[in-house]
Amino acid sequence: MMRKFLTGLTLPRTAVVLVLGVLLSALVTAPASAADPVGRITGLAGKCVDVAWANSANGTPVQLQDCNGGNAQQWSVAGDGTLRALGKCLDIVDWSTADGAKVQLWDCAGSANQKWVVTPAHDIVNPAANKCLDVTDNNSANGTRLQIWTCAGTANQKWNAPSTSATNGFVVSEAQFNQMFPNRNGFYTYSGLVAALKAYPGFATTGSDTVKKQEAAAFLANVNHETGGLKYVTELNTANYSHYCDWSQWYGCPAGQSAYYGRGPIQLSWNFNYKAAGDALGIDLLHNPWLVQNDASVAWKTGLWFWNTQNGAGYMTPHNAMVSGAGFGQTIRSINGALECDNKYPAQVQSRVDAYRWFTQILGVSAGSNLYC
Repeated sequence: MMRKFLTGLTLPRTAVVLVLGVLLSALVTAPASAADPVGRITGLAGKCVDVAWANSANGTPVQLQDCNGGNAQQWSVAGDGTLRALGKCLDIVDWSTADGAKVQLWDCAGSANQKWVVTPAHDIVNPAANKCLDVTDNNSANGTRLQIWTCAGTANQKWNAPSTSATNGFVVSEAQFNQMFPNRNGFYTYSGLVAALKAYPGFATTGSDTVKKQEAAAFLANVNHETGGLKYVTELNTANYSHYCDWSQWYGCPAGQSAYYGRGPIQLSWNFNYKAAGDALGIDLLHNPWLVQNDASVAWKTGLWFWNTQNGAGYMTPHNAMVSGAGFGQTIRSINGALECDNKYPAQVQSRVDAYRWFTQILGVSAGSNLYC
């Protein structure tokens, strides 16, 4: 990870490398329509995703059936990325990733064959297989088994699922946030992020709907890399803690020599960065840097402060990079370009790009161009 200087210089710190194993291909988009308010998933011929015989036993087939309002057709989009009915999860038989693999009901285990992304384009995607929930043989007859198949944008792969759209003005819903960070530390709350957005009202609200979502995805993808998927609140290497006090600053280090270690979604560090961020946010972080690890809203605000106001090691703020069309690659340059860009550490860059592609997929927009720095 990098420490950001107001002068644009950077210092290295041991980086957390999170390599995402899934790259999703672009899906065909379709006009959005209202999600069913009662929790049904409707698809081909207006029929419902149904648990056969309303049987909750492991291995029960999941099929297409006339909608009847029964519990076997009531589905929820859970925060861990699963689709649930009758207390169990939609599951791909035998962990298969092949075209034609059938789906069933099974005990929820958090495994890859039970993870699904409901996209704004009305696809239901299993990321591990990179395939879509599909009605076998495009057959709308009652009892037709459901399966996974290569995403093609066809009618037998389009679904109206329980809504996951945001209601607070942020382009990322809480359900989408949970899908992005299924194993995050409980400190990093969605409500804390939403509260922090008020400090920078231009973030993810500038430009077209696509640009807004791309900026949100870009910010969260970089945060994902910096914190190992939002698992780490404070810097892991405690041996570094005493290094982040620059006594040449006139205000010194009133909280102590070892008080300015990395914290929060961008791992804010150094006394001068705590002072600058605190001054901008109206919070005394110079004297109380611990607020960044104790208050989720403050932590998110420090990340948004850097994103919206600091060039870091780059030529522009990450916010400007996304809204101007310069692209995701320039956000990497601003955050950690001195160590990663220009083929210095391509694996780190690829980790960030993979996360960005994944998050834009969840939000239902293209990743755009200029992804690398």
